[in-house]
Amino acid sequence: MGSQAATTSVNETGWAASLRLGFEHARGKTVLRHREQRGPLAVQRTFHPEGDVCHLYLLHPPGGVVGGDRLEIEANLTDKSAALITTPGATKFYRSAGAQAKQIQNLAIDSGSMEWFPQENIFFPGARIQLSTTIHLNGDAHFIGWEINSLGRPTVGERFEQGEVDLRLRINRDQRPLLIDRLVITDIESQQGTATLRDCPVVATMLATTATSDELELARKIAQENPDANLGFTLVDGLLVGRYLGESTEKARNLFIQTWMAIRPSILGRDAVAPRIWAT
Repeated sequence: MGSQAATTSVNETGWAASLRLGFEHARGKTVLRHREQRGPLAVQRTFHPEGDVCHLYLLHPPGGVVGGDRLEIEANLTDKSAALITTPGATKFYRSAGAQAKQIQNLAIDSGSMEWFPQENIFFPGARIQLSTTIHLNGDAHFIGWEINSLGRPTVGERFEQGEVDLRLRINRDQRPLLIDRLVITDIESQQGTATLRDCPVVATMLATTATSDELELARKIAQENPDANLGFTLVDGLLVGRYLGESTEKARNLFIQTWMAIRPSILGRDAVAPRIWAT
């Protein structure tokens, strides 16, 4: 399965960990050809529940991120490969004593398709975190993915009253930007404006490339069928963008899964096959 390094590193204030993955198409299916890991980031073995598509689960054994941690995740697809990447549970970002934690994710699709479906990020009050995701597409490469973020834990009445969350999301095709998105939250007030989060603790974004007005219509139909949800979709230059604001990460995830199941057949030419772990 390629190379693997399993050394553990701790910097002066927290963990330094990295995971680099390389996928290729060989003998009729996508395989994980390269894996290089350092620190507490790992993967379970790959699955092929739909034949050629490689399903993979990212693992972060410590179960949470604290101030000073630096996590780097890189995934590369070549040779018309197809991968679906998810996580077994939420990523929790805990209160920091002062140092900022960083999670940097670079996803590159030279040829083929990537589906990026991590479970939600939960930012505990007092956390200081920069979460940066960049998607690099070349040619006619496809991407469908989402990010679901919870400011505090609304299910127990906890709000993100202090700290700093810096969310950065960028998608490029052939080195030209399709979307540059940034949201910085520092306190309750920065969540309350009508032009920001409207006092909603859960904010989520879904992206799908090479979309058309047909996929936009399918996505908007799901939004119309859920009028109680703050869910909307737009289409710009072939990029379908979905936005959710609300109180529930489960609601956001379920709506995005419905959307994915509706648009996947026309974008990727495959019926939706949910990862096994979503049913546990």
